[in-house]
Amino acid sequence: MHIEILKVFCDLVELRSFSKTAEKNFMSQSAVSQQLAQLELQYNCQLVNRKKRPIELTVEGQVLHRAFREMIDRYEQLKVELNELKSSGQTRINVAAIYSIGMHTLPAYVKRFMVRNPKVNVHIEYFSPSKVYELVLGGDFDIGLVAVPKKDKRLDVYDFEDEPLDFVCSPKHQLAAEPEIEMHRIQFEPFVAFESDVPSRLWIDGILQRYGITVRPVMEFDNVETIKRAVEIGVGVSILPRTTIIAEVSSGSLRAIPFSNENFIRPTGIIVRKNAIRSNAVKAFVDVLQKKV
Repeated sequence: MHIEILKVFCDLVELRSFSKTAEKNFMSQSAVSQQLAQLELQYNCQLVNRKKRPIELTVEGQVLHRAFREMIDRYEQLKVELNELKSSGQTRINVAAIYSIGMHTLPAYVKRFMVRNPKVNVHIEYFSPSKVYELVLGGDFDIGLVAVPKKDKRLDVYDFEDEPLDFVCSPKHQLAAEPEIEMHRIQFEPFVAFESDVPSRLWIDGILQRYGITVRPVMEFDNVETIKRAVEIGVGVSILPRTTIIAEVSSGSLRAIPFSNENFIRPTGIIVRKNAIRSNAVKAFVDVLQKKV
């Protein structure tokens, strides 16, 4: 059977969506359905429960998915090995990162990696957290970097940086001169927050709830850069990772104040699709990210 048909079926299982599978493979949803029907006809059994959303596999579908995944992984391993031989070390790593990590934390690791591996091209693109997970699970990117990583049986998740969190405000704010701040002093402050579905928002909300604090969200954005711009012009205050505000604090456009209660952090993580075929370059880059070398 053609390897592309097996791949479409595995994409459907792993993305759990006909529309996402169609988009990834540059085909229509009806074409995905036709290929699934072709497989079911060939093996004379139902592979997917179409009534469930997201879709679920039948027992027969689970058996076929395991077998097809092994075939595709072996095929991908063969391509990796041949490409490494053919390129004489000229390989590429595709990294998907959320904006804050990609722009502020990752560059130092890339520099360290490139010193050791000058022939490897590290290609980095920035995405929303949900898109990073989707691209890594779909096999479009080798490595993902996210904040507050979530457990997923389809992913290998490794610890990355624990980023200190600071209270951030405009230099003109009434609290800007404080050397440190007690958490309850931000009660009812106008707050510039991450959007509600961003993992960092849920993490920070959890900290506030633990201290019984209520803030007044006045604006919500999906990335750190836009939040910083809003705080700079005095729209409200925020809580942000210290690594993302170094330039603004240095220039004087933002004031960052540590909390006196405890050292709050935002965990970040490295995600790689479980059982994905990893080139030597990908393995080496993950080792650098984990500070193993």
